[in-house]
Amino acid sequence: GYERRPERLQLSAQKLLEILLDRNLRIPPVNETYREILEDYMDIIHLEEVVEKIKTGDITKERSCAIVNAANSSLMGGGGVDGAIHRAGGAEILKECKEIRRKEYPNGLPTGEAVATTAGDMPAKYVIHTVGPIWGECGKRCDELLASAYRNSLKLALKLRCDSIAFPAISTGIYAFPAERAAKIAYGVVKEFLKEHPGIRVVFIFHSSESRRVFKEANGLLTS
Repeated sequence: GYERRPERLQLSAQKLLEILLDRNLRIPPVNETYREILEDYMDIIHLEEVVEKIKTGDITKERSCAIVNAANSSLMGGGGVDGAIHRAGGAEILKECKEIRRKEYPNGLPTGEAVATTAGDMPAKYVIHTVGPIWGECGKRCDELLASAYRNSLKLALKLRCDSIAFPAISTGIYAFPAERAAKIAYGVVKEFLKEHPGIRVVFIFHSSESRRVFKEANGLLTS
């Protein structure tokens, strides 16, 4: 995890990394892996002493209290992140999803809502399942519904007393929500939420460096 740092040290570290990554300086070129390591520090944004991190990786291996599943309304598993989470977590996740369908949402989980299950065999404690909007089928409510998916997931994590949560890029896969537009919505919702609820650490985790780059660029977070 990330420890909270005094403001002075935060600024010093940021300045140092800006210097290291300054293309105008005559320093040896760094390889892409090293550059990503350096840029990871620049991705740490302190909002009311809460740390956000933006990275590439496998969300099923994330050690956050809760990881978010970009689920479909059936909650029965699917492709992409949804399928990966069900496979990595094991049968207990599907068992709890079936109970949620039976008791709470017999017609399926509505778009923008969120529910929680165990994380099964994964390092996280909970999986928060949320349904993002399908681009082209959400009319004028696309942005609103995507924002709700993020906001309701954060609220549920708070209810579960989680101190950390990891998000994938909801709706940007097979649901075809434009990645840059989705990035701005996701980041905006999280920033606003953390202003009122500073006790939770948020991680954005992407399956590829390109997806990570698009997210950062859309939110003005690229360092060079």
